[in-house]
Amino acid sequence: SNQLKLGLWLESERMGFAKIEQVGVNTQREVVKEEKRQRMDNQPYGSILTETLKRAYKVHPYRWAPIGSMDHLNAAKLEEFIDFYKTFYVPNNAVLSIAGDFNIAETKKLIEEYFAPIPKGTKAIPRPNVTEPALGGEVRATVEDNIQLPAVIQAYRAPKQGSDEYYAFNMLSSILSGGPSSRMNKVLVDQKQLAVQAMSLPFFNEDAGLFINLAIANMGIKPDALESSIDSVVNDLKLKLVSEEEFQKVKNQIETGFVSSNSTMAGIAESLANYEVYFGDANLINTELARYQKVTRQDLLNVAKRYLNKDNRVVLHYVQKGKAGGAF
Repeated sequence: SNQLKLGLWLESERMGFAKIEQVGVNTQREVVKEEKRQRMDNQPYGSILTETLKRAYKVHPYRWAPIGSMDHLNAAKLEEFIDFYKTFYVPNNAVLSIAGDFNIAETKKLIEEYFAPIPKGTKAIPRPNVTEPALGGEVRATVEDNIQLPAVIQAYRAPKQGSDEYYAFNMLSSILSGGPSSRMNKVLVDQKQLAVQAMSLPFFNEDAGLFINLAIANMGIKPDALESSIDSVVNDLKLKLVSEEEFQKVKNQIETGFVSSNSTMAGIAESLANYEVYFGDANLINTELARYQKVTRQDLLNVAKRYLNKDNRVVLHYVQKGKAGGAF
């Protein structure tokens, strides 16, 4: 809190007076390209998100992974960076979140001092207005990669964040992969030993997102066998209610995670900003836990039946280069 003034000055300088020149663009372009090489291109399974998104969406901007492609990074021009900055880095498109030990009245004066001189943006802020059509059937592909063990990825179309179904889906994710006793880990890794790792990843966005199941096969296990076992675990969620004991365990996990994420000033500030930007309601920091508590076992069964179907998913088999379809 003793550096609040410095922090506000830094952020106001970033918003109102950033210097965007060709030399800086060239430098940062290479930084991002190297980041892409390290985190995606030269990382085992690093292309999973890119390969999934381009098949899960056909018209929505979500079909592009945020980091883009090398062609896009090379093609970006200085004037495009300047236009982006002037369009989006403006006060009327920003949320300022402050948490900590500070004097509210004095802090408001500092905000006025540093941010009031920054003019409001004059350009319309574009927002995607795209309705992605139904997937229209299962999409399947085999991806060769520099890996030793094959992997199976299942990405189901899912509801947008903030909806009632969104909270049920987050709980389903915990049931499938929330800890060592979760279903995917217990069945695929411990009992059947078909996978060395298994997880469920809720990939939710402002518009309809994805619910991703991912497993890396054990040695000698073919992707088809692993996929069949994943399907069995997922289908069980569509056939019967989860037990009261399992349901309570997941509720406890979510409550613990919620409290832990808001146990620091940084966590509180980030939550406030996220809730306001993505949900339009910063007060969700006080009420969102109640939304999880409203979810019932029947809600979990309903969303599983509605969304976890083959005609609503993309399936990728990751295999070692030159060994498509073979065991490892």
